Amino acid sequence: MRPIPITDHELAQKAAALRQRMLRLIVQAGAGHTGGGLSCLDILNVLYNRVLRVSPETFTDPHRDRYVQSKGHCVEALYVVLADRGFFPDADLDTVCRYQSRYVGHPTRKIPGIEMNTGALGHGLPICLGMALAGKMDAAPFRVFTLLGDGELAEGSNWEAAMAAAHHRLDNLVAILDHNTLQITGHTRDVMSNEPLDEKWRAFGWEVRTINGHDYAELTRALTEPPPAGKPLFIIANTVKGKGVSFMENVGKWHHGVPSEAELAAALAELDATIHRFST
Repeated sequence: MRPIPITDHELAQKAAALRQRMLRLIVQAGAGHTGGGLSCLDILNVLYNRVLRVSPETFTDPHRDRYVQSKGHCVEALYVVLADRGFFPDADLDTVCRYQSRYVGHPTRKIPGIEMNTGALGHGLPICLGMALAGKMDAAPFRVFTLLGDGELAEGSNWEAAMAAAHHRLDNLVAILDHNTLQITGHTRDVMSNEPLDEKWRAFGWEVRTINGHDYAELTRALTEPPPAGKPLFIIANTVKGKGVSFMENVGKWHHGVPSEAELAAALAELDATIHRFST
């Protein structure tokens, strides 16, 4: 059930190729959350290739690790990573957002590799709280991971779950924040400031780690080193919205913008250069 060994250079090449696949998917579908998908892809890349003890063959194993994508609107990034890991054929992605396709715009359990339906923000952490608590009650060895977005932290259900997780000493629970600081209507600091994040989560009783969300070594270390006994883990992964495509980086319109054919060609060429750089 453990991931196969993979180097940082190999992860970087894979990430660029997955970004290309995600962009093609979004253009073909005519819809998608481009910027947030690009910002969280490195996190998913490390999770599924280095951290999670789960595979297509072990997805029904009761001792598998669980991952729930709470920021479900960025499902395209999850789709391409799951296809790359063999949970379903890559060709299935050609049907995303098509009539009667099961590959819709938010995660659904109809798709192999997806643990829970999400999309309405603020649901992932409470769901994972229940999974982690059940694991503790059963003395099961699995860990539970969830990925949150900045704007999502305005949902009160997250803070109820944060309080309960610390109370129940769920050190098998990991919440990762894709901290790109942008949301659909602007910068988080202007829409609904959530700072100081680290102090807030520590005050709730969590172990907090702040990292570069595009650095594979930092991601791997933060996700694999166990927290102190009895403390759930909150990882603030500082990321860049639109990461990997220069004209999309830190630009709010790419929250759900769909590239034109010319923009797609430019983005693919830039990512080709990234692949080449890490192959030499």
